[in-house]
Amino acid sequence: HVQLVESGGESVQAGGSLRLSCVASGATQDIGCMGWFRQVPGLEREGIGSIDSDGITTYADSLKARFTISRDNAKSTLYLQMNNLKPEDTAMYYCAAGRPPCALATSYQTRGQGTQVTV
Repeated sequence: HVQLVESGGESVQAGGSLRLSCVASGATQDIGCMGWFRQVPGLEREGIGSIDSDGITTYADSLKARFTISRDNAKSTLYLQMNNLKPEDTAMYYCAAGRPPCALATSYQTRGQGTQVTV
């Protein structure tokens, strides 16, 4: 069983940057993929991107120019670097863990509680 805890969300001005973190605990050896999603109330969840155990990343086309996903396996931590933030980036951001294929939203079985980003 895996637990995920996100942090780093806050209010930031347009054009600013934030780095979100997600710490995994529990059965982290079972994690093959980690990903970031975001959701605005009343709208569908949006996939941001993913990273597999080899560090290979995938991104939503609309976000890949500004967002970067990385992971520190030694710290069991996933990161999301967000640059040039825009008001439309305002959302609750969630990390998730699962098994390949990492690019599919249905691959993720565990999700954190989320961290709010307001631009």
